Amino acid sequence: MILVCGGAGYIGSHTVFELIDQGEEVIIVDNLQTGHKGAIHKKAKFYEGNIKDRTFLDRVFRENEIDAVIHFAANSLVGESMENPLKYYDNNVYGTQVLLEALHKHHVKKIVFSSTAATYGEPENIPIRENDRTEPTNAYGETKLAMEKMFKWADFAYGIKYISLRYFNVAGAHVSAQIGEDHNPETHLIPLILQVPLGKREHISIFGEDYDTYDGTCVRDYIHVTDLANAHILAVEKLRTGSNSKIYNLGNGEGFSVKEMIEAARKVTNHPIKTVSADRRAGDPATLVASAKKATNELKWHLKYTNIEDIILSAWKWHQNKPNGFEE
Repeated sequence: MILVCGGAGYIGSHTVFELIDQGEEVIIVDNLQTGHKGAIHKKAKFYEGNIKDRTFLDRVFRENEIDAVIHFAANSLVGESMENPLKYYDNNVYGTQVLLEALHKHHVKKIVFSSTAATYGEPENIPIRENDRTEPTNAYGETKLAMEKMFKWADFAYGIKYISLRYFNVAGAHVSAQIGEDHNPETHLIPLILQVPLGKREHISIFGEDYDTYDGTCVRDYIHVTDLANAHILAVEKLRTGSNSKIYNLGNGEGFSVKEMIEAARKVTNHPIKTVSADRRAGDPATLVASAKKATNELKWHLKYTNIEDIILSAWKWHQNKPNGFEE
C-alpha cells in the first residue's frame, strides 16, 4: 500500500492514476487547500486532513498497511514564499517533520520526495547536475532543501530510506483529459498562455526579452506530468529493491524559451495569442535545464513525451474539456 500525501494536487493526482493503473493500492491524504476533490481517483482511499496533525496522521498509519510514502504535500509558490516565508517553514518543513515522526513510529522505511530545481538557485552549470552547489534564491527552495536535509538525518538515525526528485517545469495533463492543471492563482506558463485562446485573458506577458539566451527570453526545461508521475513510481520500486537514499534531477535535458512555448501554443490552438513585453521578474535565472542522466541510468526512467507541442496539446485538451477547472 502506498500513501500519497498531496494526492489531490496536480502532480499527486496524476501519480495516483498511474499507480492504480499499475495495480497498486493507494491511500491519499490531502487537506484540499490547493488540491481538488474532482482530481481524486475513485479507487483510492481518501483521508481529508493535514499532515501537521499528529493524531490524524497516526490514524491513517494505524488503519492501513503502508509500505511506502510519496510526499507532495507542500506550498510551492515562489513569490508567496518571499512574502510569507514562515508559512512555508510551517507547512513544508514542520509538516515533513510530523510525517517523518509517523513513518518512524509505524516502522515505514521508504519515502519518495517531491523536491525542486529551486534548491540549486542560480545554476553554476548548464545542464544542472545533482552534485552542483545548492544555494536557493527564494524561501520555497530553501524549505525544500531543509526537507531534504531532514530526510538525510532521519535516514542516519532511523534507517528511513528516501529518494528526492528535483524537477523543473511540469506541464500537460492526463491522456483522458479528466484531470489536469488547476491552480488558483495560476502562475505556470503553459496554462497562462492557454488562457488567451480560452478567452480568459487578452494577452500573455513576456517578462524580460534581454536575457543572455538565443532569443532573449528565459529558457526552461519542461516535463509532461505523466512522465514525472512515472519517475516517482520507479523511485518507489527502487526503494523496494533495497536501494540506499538518492537524489535525482528530472528533466528533458533541453530547454525551451518563453517565445518558443508561445509559438508552439499558437500552432496547437490555431490562435494568434497576443503577447505584451514586460519587465524582468526578480530572481528569474536566464536558463534552467537539468541533466537527468543519473535518473535515466539508475531508475531506467525514459520520457514518453519529448515533443513540446504534444505536451501543450494534452494541456489544451484538458482546458477545453474543463475551462473552469474542477470547479464546474
